[in-house]
Amino acid sequence: MIAGDAYSRALGAELVSVTDAEIVVALNVREDHLNSLAVGHGGMVFSLADFALSLASNAAGDRAVAVATHMAFTGSVRLGDRLEARVTESARGRTMGTYRVDVTRADGRTVAVFTGTVHITSSA
Repeated sequence: MIAGDAYSRALGAELVSVTDAEIVVALNVREDHLNSLAVGHGGMVFSLADFALSLASNAAGDRAVAVATHMAFTGSVRLGDRLEARVTESARGRTMGTYRVDVTRADGRTVAVFTGTVHITSSA
């Protein structure tokens, strides 16, 4: 999935780790990630969380697409910050799954909390 995701590559997102409990992706905040107020653009933070959701929800092999998301921004992001998005599965059934993504800075501050619900279809 990562190789086929040109948007996440352009964003600078990278896979950090995969365990049975969570997937972690990260990026280094660049100048082109900033808004007109010189802080991290909310769309960039959302995109990082959405990338994590995509990887986690499709890890089982069946096709999963987001049907609902919510993000609460809880801290600021500055040029040079390293952001990590940690995604965990909250619930998964045959056709629906729900996930939580915590986006943090390297200093441990949570900058966003994201939840996503996906619709699952058989990959066969």
